[in-house]
Amino acid sequence: MKLQSTLATHVKDAVKKIYDVEIDHLEFQPTRKDFEGDITLVTFPMLKALKTNPVKLGEEIGNYLTENVAEVSGFNVVKGFLNIVLSDAYFLNFFSEMKDRKDFGILPAAEDAKGIMVEYSSPNTNKPLHLGHIRNILLGFSVAEILSAAGNKAYKTQIINDRGIHICKSMLAWERFGNGETPESAGIKGDKLVGNYYVKFDQEYKKEISELMETKGISEEAAKAEAPILVEAKQMLLKWEAGDPEVVALWEKMNQWVYDGFAKTYDALGVDFDKNYYESDTYLLGKDVVNQGLEKGVFYKKEDGSVWIDLTDEGLDEKIVLRSDGTAVYMTQDIGTAIQRVKDFDISGMVYTVGNEQDYHFKVLFLILKKLGFDWADYLYHLSYGMVDLPSGKMKSREGTVVDADDLIAEMTETARNISEELGKLDGYTEVEKEELYRIIGLGALKYYILKVDPKKRILFNPEESVDFQGNTGPFIQYTYARIQSIIRKADFDFKKPVEDGYKFHEKERSLIKQLQLYPETIQLAAENHSPALIANYTYELVKEFNSFYQNVTILGTEDVTEKTLRVQLANSVGNVIKSSFSLLGIQVPERM
Repeated sequence: MKLQSTLATHVKDAVKKIYDVEIDHLEFQPTRKDFEGDITLVTFPMLKALKTNPVKLGEEIGNYLTENVAEVSGFNVVKGFLNIVLSDAYFLNFFSEMKDRKDFGILPAAEDAKGIMVEYSSPNTNKPLHLGHIRNILLGFSVAEILSAAGNKAYKTQIINDRGIHICKSMLAWERFGNGETPESAGIKGDKLVGNYYVKFDQEYKKEISELMETKGISEEAAKAEAPILVEAKQMLLKWEAGDPEVVALWEKMNQWVYDGFAKTYDALGVDFDKNYYESDTYLLGKDVVNQGLEKGVFYKKEDGSVWIDLTDEGLDEKIVLRSDGTAVYMTQDIGTAIQRVKDFDISGMVYTVGNEQDYHFKVLFLILKKLGFDWADYLYHLSYGMVDLPSGKMKSREGTVVDADDLIAEMTETARNISEELGKLDGYTEVEKEELYRIIGLGALKYYILKVDPKKRILFNPEESVDFQGNTGPFIQYTYARIQSIIRKADFDFKKPVEDGYKFHEKERSLIKQLQLYPETIQLAAENHSPALIANYTYELVKEFNSFYQNVTILGTEDVTEKTLRVQLANSVGNVIKSSFSLLGIQVPERM
């Protein structure tokens, strides 16, 4: 922050002049709300080098700053804290510079900025997206937007798990029980249709297990292995791997149904990708790298021919990277895919948005890539997140008890409709405008409720609670934005003209400007921590500060033209920052509510 570096220079000058000592490090923090002041210098750490007491030190530095620094108008000392009061001129100067900037706080990427790839969603093509995917998608998309706003080049990607036994299960069930059904003939999205057959497979599989146990008198474990439908699914996978034309054609057809369905869900969520990777293209990647690693001594071969890495010295265990028959495991694919991405894009780092049950996998992956000598492996990050629970309990895809993403989006829109109609504030809206507003409020509620929570924490998702128009919710913030737009529409004068020097700020105006000042720093912190929650909760604090300002000062009703001009400018700036911060969360804001 420019102010902090200016103050730091003057504090160092003060200490040199008064004590003849050079100070390297200074600690500043925002002044606590129960004390007068705008920024606080913590003097305790300085006492090691200076033979004095904290109160005396604070007063001497405070006097020096008041006399020598234009931005400082006063100070007070509380124990070891020097609370510095900034001048009205400083606040006016800052506000004049930022008030018309819709890109305030956003840093454009430098020409030579290296890219960061963010992977999220990465679904299987045997079922529709569900509530768990939604947290993943919203987190990954938002982190990519925040990284871009912080001055990086961010690329969005997903790896689609489009092969394997689970995909063959849906294919086989459709072949046996589908009677040629298509998304068009069934009147449902393709991903839902394929998901229905995944559930159907599980139902038939369980029936066969029970029958085998009864008729043959074998154990459940043996029945699971012998069930004809599973044996046939495994044979289908072998045929796919051998390139059997009929199996490949069925695989392509059903996968396309799923991709078309996913595209509609992504569009409804307002997210996108720069590149899709497919496991069917990447599952053989990494095998060559493993062989190179064998030559370098990074990996070793066991007697059965399988290839491993020993990470026990690093506090981890031994990990297989190639099976004895030469086939790859997930780790092998992930090694190869990471290397491929660095070839495809000019990137120096990657963010993997994957649930916390994979924490160990990513520790191992990153360590292997480091041992293979890739310097970019130092810039890999696992955006680990907790599960999303519902009041009704845990979800299981194969049993068909998941909360479908499309159904949830529709439910959120419906909840927004019911609450909005109860509030009865939509006179003059057309039906089309109402529907669009319900969609914006419903999606805003869903996204904000999920993103305001630290990614590492588990979430209990409550749709009703998320659409509350009071408290720390998306609709509360959207409503404040709409209120600001109403003020702007009613301002029947030129509020764009600059406010002249000498303006005396109301304390609520100062507080609001101080909150606005924190926005650029918050974006950088959110990028460093890969945490949309920092943006969400900053925006809530800004909105609370604005509502306090709105309730305590007259905006359009004041007789003083300069006051009225500044206050409308201030409201407009808050609106710009709300819109900007919400766009980083992937949330729209309505002009009216």
